[in-house]
Amino acid sequence: MEEQEPKRKWYILDGRAVSNLLVVLIGILFYMALDSFGALQKKVDEFLGVLSPFIAGFAIAYLLNTPMDFFERRVYCNLKRKRGLSVLTVYLIALIVVVILLNLILPQVVESVVALVSNMSTYISNLNTFVQGLIDQYHLEGEGITDLVSLYQDVLNRATAWASQKMPELLSLGVKVGNVVISAVTALISSIYMLAGKGRLVPQLKKMIYAFLPTAKANRFLGICRHANGVFVGFINGKLIDSAIIGVLCFILNLIFRIPFPMLVAVVVGVTNIIPFFGPIVGAIPCVMILLIVDPWAALRFGVLVIALQQFDGNILGPKILGDSTGLNAIWVLVAIVVGGGLFGFPGMLLGVPTFAVIYALVREWTNNRLQAKGIDGNGNPVHTSGQGEDHPKE
Repeated sequence: MEEQEPKRKWYILDGRAVSNLLVVLIGILFYMALDSFGALQKKVDEFLGVLSPFIAGFAIAYLLNTPMDFFERRVYCNLKRKRGLSVLTVYLIALIVVVILLNLILPQVVESVVALVSNMSTYISNLNTFVQGLIDQYHLEGEGITDLVSLYQDVLNRATAWASQKMPELLSLGVKVGNVVISAVTALISSIYMLAGKGRLVPQLKKMIYAFLPTAKANRFLGICRHANGVFVGFINGKLIDSAIIGVLCFILNLIFRIPFPMLVAVVVGVTNIIPFFGPIVGAIPCVMILLIVDPWAALRFGVLVIALQQFDGNILGPKILGDSTGLNAIWVLVAIVVGGGLFGFPGMLLGVPTFAVIYALVREWTNNRLQAKGIDGNGNPVHTSGQGEDHPKE
């Protein structure tokens, strides 16, 4: 009898082996990414630089989407070309607002900056006279105050030298105007296409999601997107309106209380007020430093004014406009701002709060579902349901 050849054994990877292999591969990729982090970051920056006009276009379209929906559903609802008329209307309104703001605000801001830099030596001399008068009048100990003033003057001199050096570059941007104009036109055109083609683009994205995902997961994903969109729209639009009102109120109060450079100070306060939580501090500090040089008593008046203004915003105006659009308490808002600002700068500080709000809502929903599945509450106690005779723990 012939000897039979031993059968070959074929080994098939089970689920655990595949999972371990994936973990190892992910670890290798993560190590390679860390090892070449500088080159990777450079490539990412280059890629984002190419896409920046389209990212800006998406941001413009996202901001104008809410007023466009209003005109489409309320004003032009019975017309055949309601989408085109709505897009045209919102862009005309946006253009009018931008032209008005540029004509009213930009010249005064530029004039204030130029005057501040040009007269810096006079302001510093007046500050020295003011401090010396306080020392003589109140018999203050001069050594520590003199050192503090010298340090402050040194910082201001460095800032003035830097501003004087950069001023010609800031005022003569002719070399970069071409690239800026091209990027702006590209962003504007892409935003128009996004708004006008929203009726086709959104159904196409939904079709792809339902094609690649199971129906239940696709519905769940679209529900998360709807919730995230509601949070972002409510927060961003509300914050922009709130900051615009605060900026206008600050300008009016600056005129009433005779604060120097009223338009420049109001613009700084209004723009930085967009940042949640830290916005008042970020805006007040540079304004107070500028006003200390020009008029110390005006700096004191502005400090009282901005505290009262931010109290009004935080307790009355902000809650009326924003409501509870995020559902986060103060500690989570602080965490979202610090982490978002540390990772992505100013956009991270602005968008970190609504992003964290969406993540917080998902984690809360998952936690509640897990507790409900286990039949316990947040303290680990069984959840009772009323039955016919006695309560039974929910299983």
